[in-house]
Amino acid sequence: MRLKSTPKRYGAMIVAMHWLTALLMVALIATGFRAGNTVDPAAKAAILRIHIPIAIAVLALTVLRIGWWWSVDRRPDPIAESSYWQERTARAVHLLFYLLIIGLIASGIGMMALSGAAPMIFGGNSASLPDFWKYPPRVPHGLGARLLLVLVALHVGAALYHQFVRRDHLLRRMWFGR
Repeated sequence: MRLKSTPKRYGAMIVAMHWLTALLMVALIATGFRAGNTVDPAAKAAILRIHIPIAIAVLALTVLRIGWWWSVDRRPDPIAESSYWQERTARAVHLLFYLLIIGLIASGIGMMALSGAAPMIFGGNSASLPDFWKYPPRVPHGLGARLLLVLVALHVGAALYHQFVRRDHLLRRMWFGR
């Protein structure tokens, strides 16, 4: 498999970034909702000690991915049987993913900065974690996480539709191998 994409399939670099980001996003969603529903400050801090570094890794992968598309690689050609609206919808969903990831991380950073919680989370004094709901970035962070779930469901649903209903082997384009 080539490092860069071909007209028919994605290259190894973008495939690796896609699946690693997907795996980390599942962990982010799980830890984020778990932390949001945890009352015990020590347990919440323990979850956030996992959530925050994963968010930083997702941000790094997202910036790397955008840079890769901008300067190094180009996307494969659209599937021949795809309609114009499907291609436009796919592009819109991917753009929303990028914007949402950056927005969620920005709101997370905003919560940490405004609340001063980072030293409590990473310094071990988690007994006095602030109420994050008191800080304005908390609302867009929660709404963004729910929108992310909707986008993930659309993305996975579209991939499964292509794989099992249309049988156009779209998933093969975003996997390792020939």
